Amino acid sequence: MKYNCIVILGPTASGKTKLACALAAQINGEIISADSRQVYKHLDIGTGKDLEEYVVNGKSIPYHLINCCEPEEQFYLHQFVAELKTSFGQIRARQHVPIICGGTGLYLDALSKDFSFTQIKEDEDLRKELSVLPKEELIQRLQKFPEQLRAHVDLNSVKRLIRGIEVAEYRSKNPELTRAEALPYKPLYIGVQVSAEDRKAKITQRLKLRLEHGLIEEVQQLLKKGLTHQRLETLGLEYKFVSHYLQQKISREELFTQLQTAIFQFSKRQMTWFRKMEKEGINIHWVESDVKLEHLINLFMERR
Repeated sequence: MKYNCIVILGPTASGKTKLACALAAQINGEIISADSRQVYKHLDIGTGKDLEEYVVNGKSIPYHLINCCEPEEQFYLHQFVAELKTSFGQIRARQHVPIICGGTGLYLDALSKDFSFTQIKEDEDLRKELSVLPKEELIQRLQKFPEQLRAHVDLNSVKRLIRGIEVAEYRSKNPELTRAEALPYKPLYIGVQVSAEDRKAKITQRLKLRLEHGLIEEVQQLLKKGLTHQRLETLGLEYKFVSHYLQQKISREELFTQLQTAIFQFSKRQMTWFRKMEKEGINIHWVESDVKLEHLINLFMERR
């Protein structure tokens, strides 16, 4: 198999973007973000867009799937799948190298799994029925479906469990739903490796900097633009906990400690997802964040 793109993955605060941009500058690469929150406009500090990193030695690195929609809108997986395919084709047509960079597991899975079923419309009646059920009961209900209808579902997320049941219900009643065309992606997977101890230290330092450099003010501006606290809750992590702080549900100290813990837990879930990818047959080349670019270029070129 010849590689036609590169994936740079890793847990939050591992230095993925910096590495991806440095590599892109060397090989005429363009970045496709695989981050489920960076698609939203105005969510800059909390999502760590760090757009200054997309300039390397005075050279601007083109990027895609960042700032695609307004934060009050919901960006769905099927939209990512479609935009990924479009961006990938455009980059390849320019004879540049697509570099997919991010840590959202479901988005990364779109490179190797058929997600054509994500275009299935929402069933509002079913959603109302499922929304009152505890996670354990949702899992039991999902497990009643055949493995091929539920293998993709993230069991840690109530939202994704509900969507998984919704999709499985539809597909079980519509067996004529066929596979989409073959996926065009042949990626070299590069994983940025960070020890658990270093990961926690980097997360803590980054969180301190974000709070010092306007995270709370960013959320206040989102509220002024009309975003609701309910929507901030669904955007998760930084936006959820700052929303709680602004509603005086938690103190400033609790904001830091609770958010820090939540990000630690999130990074562990990311690593669990990457290990799942490996168990499913994805070969991830794990490297340190300061790896020599020549090593990555050689890995990519040796099977082109």
